[in-house]
Amino acid sequence: MNRVLVVLLSGMVTAGDVDADERLSGGATTVFNEGRSAFELPLANISRSNRRAHVVGNSFFNKNWVIAPASTAVRDGLGPVFHARSCSGCHTRDGRAAPPGPDELMTGLLFRLSIPGKGSHGEPVPDPVYGGQLGVRAIPGAEPEGDVEITYTERAATFADGTPYSLREPAYELRTSGAYPAAHPDVMMGPRIAPPVMGLGLLEAVPETDLLARSDPQDADADGISGRPNYVWDSERGERRLGRIGWKAGQPDLRQQTASAFLGDIGITSPVRPEEDYTAAQAEALGSFPTGGRPEIDEKLLGRVVTYLQTLAPPARRGVEEEMVVRGKELFLKAKCAVCHVPEMKTGPFPAVPELGHQVIRPYTDLLLHDMGEGLADGRPDFEATGNEWRTPPLWGIGLTEAVNGHTYFLHDGRARNLQEAILWHGGEAEASKEHFRTMPREDREAILGFLESL
Repeated sequence: MNRVLVVLLSGMVTAGDVDADERLSGGATTVFNEGRSAFELPLANISRSNRRAHVVGNSFFNKNWVIAPASTAVRDGLGPVFHARSCSGCHTRDGRAAPPGPDELMTGLLFRLSIPGKGSHGEPVPDPVYGGQLGVRAIPGAEPEGDVEITYTERAATFADGTPYSLREPAYELRTSGAYPAAHPDVMMGPRIAPPVMGLGLLEAVPETDLLARSDPQDADADGISGRPNYVWDSERGERRLGRIGWKAGQPDLRQQTASAFLGDIGITSPVRPEEDYTAAQAEALGSFPTGGRPEIDEKLLGRVVTYLQTLAPPARRGVEEEMVVRGKELFLKAKCAVCHVPEMKTGPFPAVPELGHQVIRPYTDLLLHDMGEGLADGRPDFEATGNEWRTPPLWGIGLTEAVNGHTYFLHDGRARNLQEAILWHGGEAEASKEHFRTMPREDREAILGFLESL
């Protein structure tokens, strides 16, 4: 048993004796908090210099950007077309967003757009009019690009023991603004719910060789599971790199993910993404708008936001010694859920944030792509990821979603209303594991859910 010091908002406290193999989701970076702040805390072992960067980055992650020109010149440049006014507008309390309710304009859910084919570096080809992401809001004088109407159909089914359940299947209809020309007739839409962002620095610090060692694209071991990497274009290095960030692992690192989100979600240019994010067709319709500078967020502040994301700590597990949780973990392993949701990894050296290096972490992901079947497919490729493939999402902190964000919506578009539905949507490579769960006795299903709630 190890005595671990953890950081809470009030400072350093002693958490007491803990089982390091189970409670420490992020090794020495783990924080102990079960409330609304569980995803907002810095690494427990954060250095003084990185704490300062974390605080500045937190401000620029959470505060709204404004229309240029403004007296707050360091935060102006919003739009002209955008999805949200701040990063936290989608990632509330650094956690998971929910899909919009009836007649609610979406914020936590966005839609990526592309047309068939690949760009010169293998990237998705954006819609020629609406670009790569739908902007549902606009500054005065500009027009939003449109919205998506979401309808759900209930699909009734039963467990093997006869207990009924229902899944809601979403359908999406793109409704573009009359201010612009029509979208491409073959435009593809990819719904993306904003995921929790704590622990991302640790995932960035896992050595590439370790991730590739788990890849089995030809299913050589014949277990029906063939995780594979997504290789994406690194625009800063000018080379092809392993993708690890995003629902389809479409970004190579947090810096490029952050810059892309600033541009696509808020309309803020950066040294990494210096050009405004609208097409020639939109520019003709929009006309000219003032900017918040070129770029609108400079290198120093972009770096602070990246450091903020890298230094958000995963929360500790809870109830690890409870009989139902222990049994649930055994059943989780027996159902082969852990083949993709890998329980344990180790980070390598990470000079940008040394505190992240050489940590044993328990994120429950392999960061690889898996075919999840037609039921979850969005039909939209992203670099080497097909329309059926998704990166295994980390599960750490998933049991605190309701405490932090006040809901239990899961999966890439928030269709699942709870963890049970999320499991029952699994298909493709996860079909056998899903069926293992569906045919379990009720008490075994409840044990697996209890285990997931402990993460």
